[in-house]
Amino acid sequence: MPEPAEHPAYPVGLRLSGRRVVVLGGGQVAQRRLPALVAAGALVTLVSPSATPSVEAMADAGEITWLRRRYEDGDIGDAWYALVATSDREANERASAEAERTKTWCVRSDDAEAATAWTPATGRSEGVTVAVLTGRDPRRSAAVRDAVVEGLRDGTLAAPHRRTREPFVALVGGGPGDPDLITVRGRRLLAEADVVIADRLGPRDLLDELPPHVEVIDAAKIPYGRFMAQEAINNALVEHARAGRSVVRLKGGDPYVFGRGMEEAQALAEAGIPCTVVPGISSSISVPSAAGIPVTHRGVAHEFTVVSGHVAPDDPRSLVDWAALARLTGTLVVLMGVDKIGAIAAALVAHGRPPETRVALVQEGTTAAQRRVDATLGTVAEAVRAHEVRPPAVIVIGDVVGVGSSVRG
Repeated sequence: MPEPAEHPAYPVGLRLSGRRVVVLGGGQVAQRRLPALVAAGALVTLVSPSATPSVEAMADAGEITWLRRRYEDGDIGDAWYALVATSDREANERASAEAERTKTWCVRSDDAEAATAWTPATGRSEGVTVAVLTGRDPRRSAAVRDAVVEGLRDGTLAAPHRRTREPFVALVGGGPGDPDLITVRGRRLLAEADVVIADRLGPRDLLDELPPHVEVIDAAKIPYGRFMAQEAINNALVEHARAGRSVVRLKGGDPYVFGRGMEEAQALAEAGIPCTVVPGISSSISVPSAAGIPVTHRGVAHEFTVVSGHVAPDDPRSLVDWAALARLTGTLVVLMGVDKIGAIAAALVAHGRPPETRVALVQEGTTAAQRRVDATLGTVAEAVRAHEVRPPAVIVIGDVVGVGSSVRG
């Protein structure tokens, strides 16, 4: 008789909360699979004479029970689910046979054909679990899984529940400028917004991806009337939220790093409107990195300090102790300081920093327009004029400026 055609696997979601699961082998397979089993609430027993440091840490934390020995007949017994992943094929075969006898669903890492269950490539996005099986091709499963999850996260695949979701307000850090550097959560919330109030320094390319119905408001162009600029932005957030719209306040970098995000969160709280804060990649770290500058480096700098340069050192509004900064030996990163860099450099030199201290100015960091100008504290003011450096630019001061020269080529 001819061989019967292979039947496809029947997909099912296992509810393992409070139920016994046995994992044989404490190597890399277990290290990858255990977190999801623990997250599912399973009562996991690991049987293995050894384990990777990460698996051992899970046992030490009480997340799993570890029997430090080899597999023995009866270990699977009353388990609902078993993962067989030892390097001993004979032990794997015996465990698989026990699972067959006890009617326990069993996955085998060494021989999928001998298993009674397969582990799909899984991913999650905002309450949706994606599980993909493509037979004997795990790489294809993972690729399909990644495509679906990414689509859900960035909004290119619209999950039906979005039509009935509750309105929200989110303060989203957009990162330093490159649209690929916004967080996954920030990108998803953007895709679900009805209104986006955007900063000039936010990742502008992301706005082109928004659906046509989304109202995009340039924060720099909000009519202020009798209000200060920040008050007008706060009022716009409250107004749109009270109208039942989903609102994203898209900011450059991180909302709480010189972004006045807390003022906006406080204004929303005073109006009784909850908001979500989505951290962003700060330009204080990412822009130097994109320009080949590590803000810390072994043997060069053990600390870095981020400071706002929007007011000059001699301005009575300044809250910065420039004398203390001059005494530090680590890296100084100055944001919003292009037009004040001459006064800043002079203050640092006056308080003891050598005038030959290296300085790098990175304009439009992480974008296609990025450029870097190198100078010293003694020459930086003239370098800004000569090279017509314009905001936004991140200024890095310290010996780390020269560390990455060989890497940049």
